Amino acid sequence: MTRFLLAGGGTAGHVNPMLALADAITHDDFEHRLWALGTAEGLEARLVPERGYALLTVSRLPFPRRINAYAFGFLGKFLAAVKQVEGYLVEHRIDVVVGFGGYASAPAYLAARRRGVPFVVHEANALPGMANRWGARFAAAVAVAFHNTKISKAVFVGMPLRHEIEVLASTPATAEQRAAARQHFGLSADVPTLLVTGGSLGARSINEAVEASRNLFSAAGIQVLHIVGDRSPFEPLATKDYVRLAYCSEMNLAIQSADFAVARAGASTVSEFTAVGLPACYVPYPVGNGEQKFNVVDVVSAGGSVVCADADFSTQYVSEVLIPMISNTRQLKAMAAIAKKSGVADGAQRLLEMVKRVAAGTGKGLA
Repeated sequence: MTRFLLAGGGTAGHVNPMLALADAITHDDFEHRLWALGTAEGLEARLVPERGYALLTVSRLPFPRRINAYAFGFLGKFLAAVKQVEGYLVEHRIDVVVGFGGYASAPAYLAARRRGVPFVVHEANALPGMANRWGARFAAAVAVAFHNTKISKAVFVGMPLRHEIEVLASTPATAEQRAAARQHFGLSADVPTLLVTGGSLGARSINEAVEASRNLFSAAGIQVLHIVGDRSPFEPLATKDYVRLAYCSEMNLAIQSADFAVARAGASTVSEFTAVGLPACYVPYPVGNGEQKFNVVDVVSAGGSVVCADADFSTQYVSEVLIPMISNTRQLKAMAAIAKKSGVADGAQRLLEMVKRVAAGTGKGLA
């Protein structure tokens, strides 16, 4: 039996791979024990207990970016969080820590180092976050989801995926299953299908361009499954060739129904699409540190997908680039095959094997 502490949270990009590894640990040996470490404010506060795992919490402490009152008080609060995590490590007799980035990971890495508990870092993005860049220097092993991730000790394992996506990736959908998935959303069984998603919160530029292009898609004989996000002003709608949802709880069926996708380039989205062989037009989020554009380097350079700048995604782009691409069956099949070769279906198992080797002290977790 091994006792694991999985640290991460804040966003779906940290929580989903953490939960995927938790499921892999549970399936590996029912005697294993695991705890998740996160904050009371992040998505993990809801998603971890819903999946049946125990959540331990620390304070949400963003690293200060400027000198102000918060910055002066940060160090004391951070060290208090580290001390709290040390208590968790001792209380639950943790054998190994796995961090996925986010607010909970930095105190977990330092606490593990202080207590002599080995830890593994998993970096989901091609452009590493601050906590993982620091943690990698002292980690027993570092796993990455993209080949082009520049971080110390990086070993490529791919992204730990949700079980339903793993199943879809390992057993491609039959024509009958794809037809059933389309009909589940009220779409025609035998019409080329475009999936559009900007993530759980949506993407305004994508949503507006797709909404303005509905007649173009219809005229080209392409039906659209459009997930606009919970905060979008666009209301749910269903016509014979266009279905608009605020949120989709069955993304495996949405992916299964699609021939092509338009989406942001978050690490989980790119990893899921490539694992199942779904070609896409990625529109990286233009705000922040710009990490999304690096997440698609492998699949785009190989020819399995395309990338479009947020400012360029318009009705003109849809008309001149997107629709001709989706309408070219031969090109679409070739792109799907290339995308599939770029993906990894068993990232959770690869990461688990690395972590188990570290926990057992049999090596550095190298794949």
